[in-house]
Amino acid sequence: MPHKTEIDALVVGAGPVGMFTALALAHHGVHTRIIDKESRTAGHSYACALHPSSLKLLSEYGVPTDIVGRGRRITSVALYDGKVARAELAFSKIGGDFPFVLVLEQSGLEDLLEETLKSKGVKVEWSRRLQDLQQEEDAVTATVEKFASSGHGYSVPDFEPSVQGIETIRASFVVGADGQNSMVRRRLNIDSYHFREPQEFVVFECELADDPGNEMRVVLAPASTNVMWPLTGNKCRWSFQMVAADPPEDFPAKDRERLIMVEPAGDHSKRETLDWMLRQRAPWFNASVKDITWGTRVNFDSRLAHSFGQNRCWLAGDAAHQTSPVGMQSMNVGLREGADLAAALKDVLRHRGSLSLLQSYDAHQLAEWRRLLALTGGPQASEKTEEWVQQHRGRIVSSVPASGGDLALLLKSLGLVFK
Repeated sequence: MPHKTEIDALVVGAGPVGMFTALALAHHGVHTRIIDKESRTAGHSYACALHPSSLKLLSEYGVPTDIVGRGRRITSVALYDGKVARAELAFSKIGGDFPFVLVLEQSGLEDLLEETLKSKGVKVEWSRRLQDLQQEEDAVTATVEKFASSGHGYSVPDFEPSVQGIETIRASFVVGADGQNSMVRRRLNIDSYHFREPQEFVVFECELADDPGNEMRVVLAPASTNVMWPLTGNKCRWSFQMVAADPPEDFPAKDRERLIMVEPAGDHSKRETLDWMLRQRAPWFNASVKDITWGTRVNFDSRLAHSFGQNRCWLAGDAAHQTSPVGMQSMNVGLREGADLAAALKDVLRHRGSLSLLQSYDAHQLAEWRRLLALTGGPQASEKTEEWVQQHRGRIVSSVPASGGDLALLLKSLGLVFK
């Protein structure tokens, strides 16, 4: 017989959004468990970027402020029209304690979140996979498989783990933060709609001869959006959106597992590919590239769920949306979703609030994403706004690493205003 336990909230998925959601729930005194099908945090230290609002959230919920010392501060964004710099956005306009974007290793962020969770009495339960959900009037019954072991990480071959046991968890609420292939979303039969054609990017992390500086650079070419992120040390990461005119040979193979390693030094074909892309997309980039640390080719299937949940099961982060990686908005807005959802669940559980609070969460998040994606209520230009900015305002919105009020402030400096 499956072992049965009862709790307030079950969080499915222990990436950054899932762990932060569990942290916010614990902060509000909600009895929470968090599970993940993997055996530990991210196996490869690829970089992620934390928006100013995300840094503020992490600080508010007890994540140690020394996180800032683990990454590189990005203080501005330069927007290029191919070879020409058209505009610059300065994060100093935001003010506050975090007037910058922080780029750091995702594994470091996840490790810190896991440590903070543990200090709050919540332990991530790895090697546990959600199998089924059954919603009732006053609770959700989740069937969870427990693995004996799991193949994980990029140096270990994948294999199917053996099921050691099955547990039935009865929770007042379930939060699905389990990524783009969310089992929670699938069990709820929530479809997504695709708001643009799939985008394919080739990504290179490079070691430079000199410091790359503190400016993120976005190149809005006629058929592609490309971005350079400075990383810690003398490293940077280039992401180039693929178009039909790009030569297919010698690129890294398509990545079905999100990340593949390429030969770092002495791989002339990869170096030739990078040099070709830089000549075509960013001829102004004159930094000396010493080495290619790794590369990947990845598809982004831009989509938004029709709803963020129903009844007692709700979604946050990539479980509900996937967008272009340029502005890294999906994860960062997902952190805010986790905080908002935790606050709503606290009100329902502790203050006998109405379930309509969760319907409000759904409506708010859908409206926010429709605005971010320029599907409805995009920014408006004035007569004084430069013509190039007016023509590209939808692409600019999705390329800036900010959201909410911070995004509105930054866009205002370009003459773009949300109604």
